[in-house]
Amino acid sequence: MKTLFVNIGTLAGITPKGTLRLEGHAMDQVQCIEDAWLLVEDGLIKSFGTGTPPREEAAKVDACGGMLMPSFCDSHTHIVYAGSRDGEFLDKLNGLSYEEIAARGGGILNSADRLHHTSEDELYRQAMERVREMTLKGTGAIEIKSGYGLNPEDELKMLRVIERIRKSYPGTIRSTFLGAHAVGRGYTHEDYVRLVCEMMPEAARYADFVDVFCDEGFFTVEDTARILEAGARCGLRPKIHANELAVSGGVQVGVRYGALSVDHLERTGEEEIQALKGSQTMPTMLPGSSFFLGIPYGRARDFIDAGLGVALASDYNPGSSPSGDMRFVMALGCIRMRLTPQRAFNAVTLNAACAMGISDITGSIAEGKRADLILTQPGWDIVKIPYLHHTPFIRQVFIGGEAYS
Repeated sequence: MKTLFVNIGTLAGITPKGTLRLEGHAMDQVQCIEDAWLLVEDGLIKSFGTGTPPREEAAKVDACGGMLMPSFCDSHTHIVYAGSRDGEFLDKLNGLSYEEIAARGGGILNSADRLHHTSEDELYRQAMERVREMTLKGTGAIEIKSGYGLNPEDELKMLRVIERIRKSYPGTIRSTFLGAHAVGRGYTHEDYVRLVCEMMPEAARYADFVDVFCDEGFFTVEDTARILEAGARCGLRPKIHANELAVSGGVQVGVRYGALSVDHLERTGEEEIQALKGSQTMPTMLPGSSFFLGIPYGRARDFIDAGLGVALASDYNPGSSPSGDMRFVMALGCIRMRLTPQRAFNAVTLNAACAMGISDITGSIAEGKRADLILTQPGWDIVKIPYLHHTPFIRQVFIGGEAYS
């Protein structure tokens, strides 16, 4: 099947074939062409150009002068959960910190209790509502973590739900085993670390990656190394929670074990920047969490000025970032982290795809990539998306070249 997009005002996010990430000041540029067309065949971008479109037997989409761009990629979410934690929202408003809420039995353990009593069918139903919400806001690729099970039975329940989403969703899903999100109820710390390692072969039946919350009050660098080594034996590449609550050493251990990404990074120093230089690990910052918790924002500009790439993700979860709106993430990247719109655009498209290990198939406009696209209303450009950050701008989302509704 062929689809031809015509009358495109601006085709944005073009990269040379084979470009997998943008680093340093390469993030300052977003290649665009005006008065464009784009041809999709069998869900992939076949060709594109300016001026008169090719004569093809194809279904036509008239862009009416709107901008056509790659869909957002969200490389860090926790969207398989039960219910909400709105009671903790009130606790935050009353002055309790993230750590204080967790110490009272809230936070991750609260979500684990709810998930334990929720069926797989109901978890799938709730999660698919969130997936649909995210897609209609422009996201076409999503990484989803376990981590609200915290025992073998419930962690595997979550991974099965993620696999079910993968099979039913037309976009791209990546699955991460985050058994080491917190110590499960009834376990000592040491016993739980050992249990997570023992869970690894079964988790690897479903997961693409292994993750650890390597931070103050959760898992140490030594715990993380043990868990990552167990994951490596089962073919799981690391993605690390690091430096959200303190400078934890999580970045360094992630780089040492070849992590695809190290995520959060609200609290980092020059040591973290130096550790990332020369590595293939993508620094990924989660401004939605900073916004909701009132904690520092990641030093994205310093990372980029040091020659590193940066990705941005939503951290969509019920406790610290209850939103999967990647357009708002892009806006926070500009407004609060002082990124240019071009840098923020690259951070939520190609570099976010890189942080999921899928930038060879999506995240930019290039021949052979998936036609995961956002068509805007006329008059929009890259600067206006974060500037007018809540004005509706999407005319239609296309996943694999098909209109999503």
